[in-house]
Amino acid sequence: MTEFVSGIAPLIKRFIAFRVASEHWNVTSYEVCMRLFDRYCHHRYPGESILTQQMVDGWCAKRDTESGKSCQTRAYPIIAFVKYLKSRGLTNVNPPKLPKKMRSTYVPHAFSEDELRRFFNGCDTLSGPLTKQNRIRNISIPVFFRLLYSSGVRTTEARLLRCEDVDLETGVLNIRLSKGYDQHFVVLHDSMLQLMREYDKAIADIFPERTYFFPARNNSFHDNSWVSDNFRKIWKNVSPCHAVPYALRHHYATTNINNWINRGMDFNSKLLYLSKSMGHSVIESTAYYYSLVPGLSDIIEERTQESFDNIVPDLTDVNHEETE
Repeated sequence: MTEFVSGIAPLIKRFIAFRVASEHWNVTSYEVCMRLFDRYCHHRYPGESILTQQMVDGWCAKRDTESGKSCQTRAYPIIAFVKYLKSRGLTNVNPPKLPKKMRSTYVPHAFSEDELRRFFNGCDTLSGPLTKQNRIRNISIPVFFRLLYSSGVRTTEARLLRCEDVDLETGVLNIRLSKGYDQHFVVLHDSMLQLMREYDKAIADIFPERTYFFPARNNSFHDNSWVSDNFRKIWKNVSPCHAVPYALRHHYATTNINNWINRGMDFNSKLLYLSKSMGHSVIESTAYYYSLVPGLSDIIEERTQESFDNIVPDLTDVNHEETE
């Protein structure tokens, strides 16, 4: 664990120990932010052993050089820290109000069938020296990206998936570490389950007692760059259009919605099922994907005699999921 040096270091360590014990500690994001906050307190408030409102507000204030999203990313771990202390009577500090994110104008790439075919062919034909790292990559990449494509799980959820959370008998994934820490379950398609079983046997030859289902070297998990770098290397041979790994999740959602249209629609139940499967904490996040299906509002009105606005909530103030 990182060495903390400020006067509030004991409180920080206590918070981290709680998160680690509950399996809700993200080393790659939360620990970095907590370390920087610790250094901030150490230099600005030397010797101060009690967390103050001034410390928290000063750290969480939006800087001139950052966007609202960047400010929120930097402040969220500190807000979680404050809530932890407050719930245990260890502080009177209140979580600060953060600036709203600007409404995202990002439109995910709409994959064609040919692009997907060529992309997954690229996943299956990776080349390079047969080092241990490349062996892990060659075995993992075809399965990892097919999992994103077929189940709609977030890239972080797939990276942090533990072996104990993958039931290769029933085909159910227990997603413990999710956006906002909302645990949910995902049922795999039969073909994906078979692929996961084959992968499990192959990777076990390299990591017989691994912790993570998609292990990196030293029996850890892959970082974000492993996902984005490998996606980019394969995608550049597929299309000049911009795309990111997270677009596979968008594709999963919009493909499901299109299937509803073709088979007749019971929107209330189907939207709820999709929302739970994708791990959304509020149904408005799922409703966002409706706007990505061309002409859907006309089809809804034609088949249900209700307007799009009556069925799908106003999304003007909804902070949609961001790409990784």
